[in-house]
Formats: sequence, C-alpha cells, structure tokens
Amino acid sequence: MSEIRPIQWSDGKLWLLDQTRLPLEEITLELDRYQQAIDAIRDMQVRGAPAIGVTAAYAMAMAAREISATSPDEYMSELEGAASRIAAARPTAVNLFWAVQRMVSLAKSEPDPLGMPERLLAEAQRMYQEDEEINRKMGGLGKDLLPDGGAVLTHCNTGALATTGFGTALGVIRAGWEAGKRFKVFNTETRPFLQGARLTSWEFQQLGIPATLIVDSAAGMLMRRGEIDCVITGADRIAANGDTANKVGTYSLAVLAKENGIPFYIAAPTSTIDLNLATGDDIDIEERPSQEVTHFQGTPTAPEGVPAVNPAFDVTPHRYISGIVSEGGVSRSPYLESLKLAVGSGASGA
Repeated sequence: MSEIRPIQWSDGKLWLLDQTRLPLEEITLELDRYQQAIDAIRDMQVRGAPAIGVTAAYAMAMAAREISATSPDEYMSELEGAASRIAAARPTAVNLFWAVQRMVSLAKSEPDPLGMPERLLAEAQRMYQEDEEINRKMGGLGKDLLPDGGAVLTHCNTGALATTGFGTALGVIRAGWEAGKRFKVFNTETRPFLQGARLTSWEFQQLGIPATLIVDSAAGMLMRRGEIDCVITGADRIAANGDTANKVGTYSLAVLAKENGIPFYIAAPTSTIDLNLATGDDIDIEERPSQEVTHFQGTPTAPEGVPAVNPAFDVTPHRYISGIVSEGGVSRSPYLESLKLAVGSGASGA
C-alpha cells in the first residue's frame, strides 16, 4: 500500500500536496519562505488540525533562517513576531497554537541565534515523526470501538491528508480494516468545501477500502433506517469538559446519533485537547468567506449578492460524545477527569 505523504521537507524546502486541487490534480507546492506556509494554511491548501500544526512548525523553522538580526534579543523579538503571524493563519485548530508555542519555547532555550534555524528544523522534523506515530497508536486503540460488520459513518477528512500520515478518525477506520474487520463505510460530502467528497473518498480509494459517499443531509435517514452502527469524526479543539469543535455539521451528526441510539466517537491527538478552555463556548469559531458557499471553484451556485453565513466549525457538547480516542487512551465521561489522564499519558510516552 502506497502511503499518502501530504507534507515533506526536502532540499531545504517544504513540499505540500495542494488539497484544493484534489482529486482532479495532484499538485505539490514548493515553499521556502514562512509567509508561503501561512498562505497555504489560510487558503486550506494544507488542512486538518495535525497537518496545520506540523506545517506551522516548519514555518517557524523557515522564519528562523529568514531573520537577519544577530543579537539574541533582537532575533527573539523578530521570531516572536513571525510566530504571531503564523498563529493567526486560522483561529480554531489548537494544534496550530500548540506547535508555534512549542517552537517559541525551544527558541527561548537556545542562546545562540546562529544555531536557531537548525535546532528549530530538527524540532519540526521530530514533530512530523511524532504525529504519524501518535496516529498509528490511536488507530490501534480505537479499532476495537468499530463493529465487525454493520456500517461506520465519518465526516470531513481525517486521514493522512489531515496529518503527516495514517490519519485520526480515518486512521481508526483503516486500523479496523487492516485488523480484518469488515464493515461498510459511509462518508459525507462535507459542505461547503467538499473535503469528504474530494479528499476522503480519494483516500479510501488509495487505501482500497470500499466507501460510499452521501450528501450531508442523508445521514439522518440512514440512521433512522438502521444502516449506521457507529459514527467517528476528528476534532480541531477539545475543551476540558469534552466539548469538541470539528468541521461544521458534526454537531448535527452527534445529535442524530444520540436520537437513534448510535455511539458517536471522536479521534484526535492529545495536542488537540485544550485543558485551558473550560467549555466549548470558549472556542473561537472561524468564519470563512461567503464565496465558499455561493460559489464552487469560481462558478456561482447562488444568485448574485445573496448573503451567506459560513462557519468552518461547530461545537458538539460532550453529552453527545460516547468516547474520545487519543494516543493517551479512550476517554469517556466524566471528561474533566479522563481527558487530564489522557493528556498526561500521551505526553509521557505516546
């Protein structure tokens, strides 16, 4: 099986698989300046919380080599300015801020500006490796939650394209499939950016896992007819109480699953858990351009001038979530306790 590698570092440059061009074209972006990485994050050429975090780490490494200041204080001031610009690329995925802060903390411990670029690059490469290792561990922990037979539903894109490799929720599905379980897979198209139709369907084809695409609003009908046995999605930020921000439409799926007696799971690394936020009400929800709703690939799909609301994410209250899979284990309610344990376990040896 050929592994999907959406992020690679080679010859002093960052190479990103442009996810806005899939599945029709496989175009790789060549980046050598940190502003280009910011643009790629903002424009969703790279997306998915873990992938955004690793890209941000490489952006910090590129910023470190672009700074011309030689005194430690001036160098650090300029690097922190770059860090602020990188962190502002998108507001909801906590992995972005986690990665930038990890790089800033490391930089503050490096007394010599001349050694900064090399040290930050080594850290970014370490984070790259850690991500896939974490994802594979999550897959191993989460696969037992999936049925052997029946059907699994997933939303948005949570595979290798959203990470450095293997994936989160899609990685759990892959791990179950590789363990010999045989279940049907349904994936939503995921309006309005069609990450499910364009990216998840493409990934399942690459993996050789049969999957059926549905429109977002068909999920409730399938659940009511007893055709869905489990729902699993990823996350972009998880509050201390288990409230979870994920691609808009996730909340609706969770409510429908609860109504129909279907378990609803989240799969995300512990870097997505934000213990500093008490509840999901504190999560900053990104509002994206209305043109993503009123147009598709530049072609109008709505009357000219019609207003559109385009939140990129919604928040699922923890009471709808059956369990949260991370490299720290499978957390269940009460999440205030179990998520703390998961974060501690994940940090100590994922």
